[in-house]
Amino acid sequence: MTIKYIMVMTTLPTKEDAQTICKLVLNKSLAACCQIIGPIESHYIWKNRVEVNNEYLCLMKTIKARYKPIEKLIKKAHSYTLPEIIAVDIPKGYYLYLNWIEKSTKKCK
Repeated sequence: MTIKYIMVMTTLPTKEDAQTICKLVLNKSLAACCQIIGPIESHYIWKNRVEVNNEYLCLMKTIKARYKPIEKLIKKAHSYTLPEIIAVDIPKGYYLYLNWIEKSTKKCK
């Protein structure tokens, strides 16, 4: 089975930053839907130290063909030196929802 749909995730330091990324992605029709979750508590290793910070998680539903433009947009707009940009396959889902994702991202600008 070929997987066509993905969810792209990134974390950002503020809700406003997360909203900016979501608006940019949606305005270019790179994703059909963006959700912002947070604040979340992130624990991670950075420069050989354990760090703990509050962040906001963006979830973007799209098709695989839109991954590279989303990655490029996030890297350009993100304030982190090394932003988290992860894509997860969506192997199954409600077919009408998946069709909506596809239709929404076909208008990519």
